[in-house]
Amino acid sequence: MISDINPMNLIDGYKADHRRQYPKGTEVVFSNFTPRKSRVDGVNEVVFFGMQYFIKEYLIERWNKNFFTQPKDQILRSYKRRMDNYLGADAVPVEHIGLLHDLGYLPFEIKAFDEGQISQMGIPVFTIENTIPEFFWLTNYLETLISNIMWKPITSATTAFNYRKRLEENAEKTGYDKSFIKWQGHDFSFRGMSGTEDALVSGMAHLMSFTGTDTIPAIDLLEMYYGANSDLELVGGSVPATEHSVMCMGDKENEIDTFRRLITELYPTGIVSIVSDTWDFWKVITEYLPELKHEILDRNGRVVIRPDSGDPVKIITGWTDEEILAEGKVFEDNASGRAEKLGAFESLWDIFGGSINVKGYKELNGKIGLIYGDAISPVRHKQILERLEAKGFSANNLVFGLGSYSYQFCTRDNYGFAMKATWGMVNGVAKDIFKDPKTDRGFKKSAKGLLSVYRDENGILKLKDQCTREEERNSLLTTVFLNGKLMKETTMAEIRAKIDANFI
Repeated sequence: MISDINPMNLIDGYKADHRRQYPKGTEVVFSNFTPRKSRVDGVNEVVFFGMQYFIKEYLIERWNKNFFTQPKDQILRSYKRRMDNYLGADAVPVEHIGLLHDLGYLPFEIKAFDEGQISQMGIPVFTIENTIPEFFWLTNYLETLISNIMWKPITSATTAFNYRKRLEENAEKTGYDKSFIKWQGHDFSFRGMSGTEDALVSGMAHLMSFTGTDTIPAIDLLEMYYGANSDLELVGGSVPATEHSVMCMGDKENEIDTFRRLITELYPTGIVSIVSDTWDFWKVITEYLPELKHEILDRNGRVVIRPDSGDPVKIITGWTDEEILAEGKVFEDNASGRAEKLGAFESLWDIFGGSINVKGYKELNGKIGLIYGDAISPVRHKQILERLEAKGFSANNLVFGLGSYSYQFCTRDNYGFAMKATWGMVNGVAKDIFKDPKTDRGFKKSAKGLLSVYRDENGILKLKDQCTREEERNSLLTTVFLNGKLMKETTMAEIRAKIDANFI
């Protein structure tokens, strides 16, 4: 099993013999993990999240299980075999591995932001350095694993935060109830992620800004690693919902009967979501829903219609005159054609009506709603909200399913995450170190020396490099891991509160 791999092997291959490549007498290596540059339009800050998961799962659980508690001879034989087969016989000595095993813990310190902290580009989110001179090599030996695990939860937490930020701004402008916002971003990503751990860690990050999710095991992870308790608090939730196989089994000719059975027999109260594009979405809108109008209005709950194909912007908000002209679009001369031109949201208003809120925007009747989860991206999300607003609608009762377009269509380079050494000590002499490639345009230039994060007189986070040790100790980055132990426990509720504070 992957979780049983010796953590000494969780490296890029070139890391194996860096210990001997450092200058003789090296005693300390000090490194940092920093989002260097945003490649996402309009996003210049990240949400720090995932450190506690990484510490508990990897630095404590996996290192103890697969290294420190294993027989030393077995560990050394296994590691030597791997390195001999990989680089050649005796290419990498193993004595230092034996010394680490004898020590019985990982001898380094991590200082980090509190999880949920919003930080701009160029500010380290954590630093790491060894605490025992003989193990100077361990700091950057762990770079591969640190980068591999940590960039994604920060990136996903940042993605979720920015979806929520846009929803908060839209609700403020168009006047709908902000208590609904945490349900407006719903995690649909599980099946589209690059692996189970990727889906679950990203799913936890999503739940820092929202409560809607279909990634059930993300709730399990939050209980395991972040002190959540779904018996006592809302961690994540959803509603009964259909899929295409359900609708297909009901037969095309009897699709309206499937709708009726769902809303009157199976789920006569509460919220139910029904996928509605199995055959003809506009027929559902213009024929089925008017026929079922009284059943829907008489229910104690909400029927949520789910289109799942086509251009989400046009499906939800309709076509502009410019788009019709540019694409030569011709609509059928009937109710379906008119509904397609108007879009689903306005068509639902025409059927079910609603109210005008205090800011003058139309709010859809609470008995009916819309969710769209296919190919939603930040750009499309923004377009949908802006176009509804231009039509005079608030986005109440509209939910966005955030899938792999949001959480998988990204890389470590979205925010330029990198772990770099900036300070060290050799034979008792401190050394400020840095990189500044002449062939680069400044993007890869690193900070230099010991680092400290502070707030200026305006409360803005700033980085000071080439610090004294005293300045580094007074940094806003505080110790979360020291010599094999988690030093600071944080809960899901605390992280959410920190994020929520940005929207008060």
